[in-house]
Amino acid sequence: MLYYREIISKSLLYFTVGWAFLPTKRLALHLGGQECPPYKKICYNCCMKIDYNHIEKIIKKLASQNQTISFAESCTGGRIAAAFTSISGASAVLDGSVVTYSNAIKHTWLNVDNEILEKYGAVSSQCVAQMLEGIKNISGADYALAVSGIAGPSGGTEEKPVGTVYIGLQTPFSQEVFQCFFHGERGHIQEQSCAFAIEKIAEVLKI
Repeated sequence: MLYYREIISKSLLYFTVGWAFLPTKRLALHLGGQECPPYKKICYNCCMKIDYNHIEKIIKKLASQNQTISFAESCTGGRIAAAFTSISGASAVLDGSVVTYSNAIKHTWLNVDNEILEKYGAVSSQCVAQMLEGIKNISGADYALAVSGIAGPSGGTEEKPVGTVYIGLQTPFSQEVFQCFFHGERGHIQEQSCAFAIEKIAEVLKI
């Protein structure tokens, strides 16, 4: 077992990584929509900011390919959609998005199974995978992002501390769900969640 350490906000934090050494600034491991074993975690530092230049390029790339994107957000409360709609031309690729904050709305609007919500909770890879499927079914978009997590300061547990966020990406050819641990106050965790999600869609579009 290998260990990674990084100084964040003057606190020395240790992250355990299963069978991999990953570079500084971030740790990443593809979950493929499955629940992450205890030693396999994705960790990200607290310095991420939304890159609006990336968003503009994403919009242009999708528009040039005549493709669309949609979002299903929980803990980010519509911030990804707001970031996209702040850019002129977003209407060419963004038909709509949903904020599904409660479990009941996740089930009613996105068809997330009640069994999944009861067994794994809303903050889980299983829930986010079904959120992706639900928003794609609603919108018919080529790409989708889904986010569910604990932004704090309350709501955290030993198993799922504040800063635990699952972020999902659906493309025409694959689905990925990432388990992330962000550090900071509520607004910082929401900002990092949005930035991470936007970075993932930029990566898959080769931007």
